[in-house]
Amino acid sequence: MMDRSFTRYHGTDIIEQGQHDVSWETVRSERDQALFECDWRAGKDVVLSTAWKEYRQALRDLGGFASSNEAADNWPVKPDE
Repeated sequence: MMDRSFTRYHGTDIIEQGQHDVSWETVRSERDQALFECDWRAGKDVVLSTAWKEYRQALRDLGGFASSNEAADNWPVKPDE
């Protein structure tokens, strides 16, 4: 999951909150890593559940968003084991 939010403190006081911009390069890198980490679930000898199929497809679909920030904000949630 990509989290673009940040909070800056001065002592215990919050002085700024916002969101970082992310590049398409970062989105692709994170997406590729997430797919790599669950590739073993897509092997020929493993039955891939619907939840994992949908997760992997949602990762592949991130490139269809209008901006890299929008893709990061719509990052799919990894299914439970």
